Parts: sequence; C-alpha cells; structure tokens
Amino acid sequence: MNETLSFDAVAAGASHADVLVLQHTLEDPPGYLSTWLNMVGAHWKVFCAEAGERYPDSVVGYRALAVLGGEWSANDERPSLRHAEALIREADALGIPVIGHCLGAQLMARALGGTVQRLSKPEIGWLPITHDGSGAAREWFGDQSSPVVFQWHYEGVVELPPGAVVLAASPACAVQAYTVGPHLGMQFHIEITPTKIESWLEDPGSVYPVAVRVHPETVQDPATMRAATAIHIAASYRLADRLYAAWRRGWRV
Repeated sequence: MNETLSFDAVAAGASHADVLVLQHTLEDPPGYLSTWLNMVGAHWKVFCAEAGERYPDSVVGYRALAVLGGEWSANDERPSLRHAEALIREADALGIPVIGHCLGAQLMARALGGTVQRLSKPEIGWLPITHDGSGAAREWFGDQSSPVVFQWHYEGVVELPPGAVVLAASPACAVQAYTVGPHLGMQFHIEITPTKIESWLEDPGSVYPVAVRVHPETVQDPATMRAATAIHIAASYRLADRLYAAWRRGWRV
C-alpha cells in the first residue's frame, strides 16, 4: 500500500479536485483514505499544516471535505486548527459533506457548536464499538453492530453540536461516531494501516507508557496491538470501504 505523497499526482492533471483533505501533522497521513480515493477514481488534494502548507481559503469548488487526525488537542490555540474549523463551517453552509477522523471529528464538533474535553480513560489499540441499530447507524455501518476499530485518543466529544445524532459508542467514549446533517465524525481511525501503526509506535509520546500501565483495559501494549492488527486490519478496510462509500453518496454534484 502506497502511503507516500505520490497521490498528489492523481490531482495534478485535473482542473479541479473532488475532495479536499486536511492533514494536521506529519505522522498522520491519509493512509487507507488515499487508497480508497484512488480506487474510486476521485481527484483529490491534501494540505499538511505541519509541513508548512496553508489550507485553502475556501472549500468552494470541492465536492467533499475530509479532516484527518493528529496528536494535537482540538482545543489547542493553533491557527491551522481554527482555519480547519472555518472550512468545516463553510462546507456545512454549502452542503458539502465532511468526514472527520479522530481529531477531525473533534474539530467538526467544535466548529458546529459542540465541546471536546479530555476523557477519564484513553483508548489506544483495537477496541470494539457498538452502534445503536438505528436506520441511520445501519446506513453508515451496516448490520455489524460491534465492529473492532483502531483507536488512539485521549480526548473526545462530550457535547454534541445542535442537531447531531450519536451513531456508535464504547464504554470509555460515549461519542464514537456521530452525524450532523450530511457529515460523519468518527473518534476512531478508520483510515488506519499497519504502516501508520508502526510509525506511531516508534514515537508514541511520553503519555503512552503511563497509559498502558494505568489503563490496561483500554490501552494496548505494542505486542498486543501488533497481534490485533493482523487479526482486524482486513475487516477495518472493509468497514472503511462502507463508511467512505456512504460519505461519497452525499458528495456535491
């Protein structure tokens, strides 16, 4: 699986791009999202804030917006985070569907009137979530009610934006997935690949070793995480295909 910036070549020859991808940090690239976008023939562009690339001033001309994760807090006072929120609000006003991954979901909640805070328990590794079986949840997730997905977060959405509906939860995080209008926010990393996991484990941050000791029920050690990756990654790709396809059905014509 190619996770290099060669995906820019897909959009280079196009007069416009279908999808705008906002990447916050160097260590959190599009991953499987890039594979899926290329697989469906979408033209797309990615801008990475930590690489010094300024996000576009507007989403006008794009059909959809994807916002990735990253190690930063959604509440950090970083200009690029506030810029991302402004683009999310513009997309919402224009009816352009947004899909948020982890930090991206938190930024979408903030942008549209919700609240993000540090949770009492982090979630790191392959852990189950449960959707409520509603028609909306099945439209996004299908009939599998408790998929195992990859998590790496210390914060979460604690207050939803007006009009938002929770689709999935876990014991440690009440908002694992939510919709608001045509948008989907996911606390988990459906774009995950083994390459991304290995890069994160190479530099997991100073908080991670403490979290492994204090919260072994929700934070996996590297060996457990690697073994679980071999078991769950194929199903994660299948779920990603379904979630991204549902998002694509809302892309502006």
